[in-house]
Amino acid sequence: MAKNLTTRQENYAQWYNDLVIRADMAENSAVRGCMVIKPYGYAIWEIMQGVLDKMFKDTGHVNAYFPLFIPKSFFSREADHVEGFAKECAVVTHYRLKNAADGSGVVVDEDARLEEELIIRPTSETIIWDTYRNWIQSYRDLPLLINQWANVVRWEMRTRLFLRTSEFLWQEGHTAHANREEAIEETLKILDIYTEFAEKWMALPVLKGIKSPNEKFAGAVDTYCIEALMQDGKALQAGTSHFLGQNFAKAFDVQFLSRENKLEYVWATSWGVSTRLMGALIMAHSDDNGLVLPPKLAPIQVVIVPIYNNEETFKKISEKALQIQSALQARGIKVKFDDRDTYKPGWKFTEYEFKGVPLRIAIGPRDLQNNTVEVARRDTLEKEVLQMADIDNKVEHLLQQIQDNLFRKAYSFRESNTYKVDSWDEFRDIIENKGGFVLAHWDGTAETEERIKDETKATIRTIPLDSRPEPGKCIFSGQPSRQRVVFARAY
Repeated sequence: MAKNLTTRQENYAQWYNDLVIRADMAENSAVRGCMVIKPYGYAIWEIMQGVLDKMFKDTGHVNAYFPLFIPKSFFSREADHVEGFAKECAVVTHYRLKNAADGSGVVVDEDARLEEELIIRPTSETIIWDTYRNWIQSYRDLPLLINQWANVVRWEMRTRLFLRTSEFLWQEGHTAHANREEAIEETLKILDIYTEFAEKWMALPVLKGIKSPNEKFAGAVDTYCIEALMQDGKALQAGTSHFLGQNFAKAFDVQFLSRENKLEYVWATSWGVSTRLMGALIMAHSDDNGLVLPPKLAPIQVVIVPIYNNEETFKKISEKALQIQSALQARGIKVKFDDRDTYKPGWKFTEYEFKGVPLRIAIGPRDLQNNTVEVARRDTLEKEVLQMADIDNKVEHLLQQIQDNLFRKAYSFRESNTYKVDSWDEFRDIIENKGGFVLAHWDGTAETEERIKDETKATIRTIPLDSRPEPGKCIFSGQPSRQRVVFARAY
């Protein structure tokens, strides 16, 4: 495997794209804007999926599945929702094809036009709330806590693997509640789950907050989010949790009989994360040598590579390697013994380094004599020789050290690239020349927000939940401001 990459400093976008492809994570497909997720990339997504799925189920949620196709009329029922997704929808207009008479290919049979066009789901609120109308009759049916793992389509003109594709994988939760307080509690509970997953599993520090009205989800009352900072100084929205109020319940006439025997509209939430998290994982930790994976999300946490010059030595090394493998597996560590004789040890070292395997153990003839192994860390590229005795315990501790180190490194990067500014000139200078999170005063108007975006391409990423009131003046308009908000350029 070729190791040399375009460096992040030379061309960050090219570095990212080459890394995704050459690390065998994904590739572009024959369909413009869509991707093929390769086995190694999908293995990481499966781990993410498994962890999140358990977190959802541990908090009372269950999985279901809803149709890929949504009647076009459903979108017209919630005005903000249809406006928000109008430009992204892929539409099915016909249901049958027939062969051209001249044998030149396949043509559409005009007589087979659908009575009602179907939208390929960009998100499922409409089809789900149409279904919930039949499921919810009384307060006894609430809360309804449902999640689905699915694919969605949002037509994109400019795409990038994992970060923005026309089709992507995600989970979307859709819950129904008897009152406003329960729905808001659910929205924040999911935000905490996303935060815990990002920080403890992805080793990715995030800011929790609420979106500005301009940036909130189409059809939501409030959108809560987690925002992360990538190594190029751009922000990435890593997850969103929406308080929908009664908007969709009213649009689809979902009512229930309350304990007081009154007919009331249901309160709703929706929330989701997607394969965009794969892009966040790559950009937060990887370096010019390739992918860097947190141990908790690595398909292979430890790889053992034998170094030998004859069959007899190989057998002895293999025996010891298999013992180590068994001991590590007993601790729940995902370990691979690469005993292929079709590749040299040096090639294997490069391959596993490039693919971000957290720990590499090499065993050679001298190690057999000294009862040692050489251990190489992917996060720091440091090597050390360890005694084989108690190696399983040592490796377990090393993996935790790597996990913790990646979080500390990402947190330190975010802190050193977070700026507090009070003037428009300083704001523009940081946004255009440094990047990062910029804490600045904003007057609270959509007009000012749009002007700032038009002039700098920076948007309000979040209004932090833990921010305190801090009277000041808006950096753009000079009008009074109650608190600082977080600006950045973003993916």
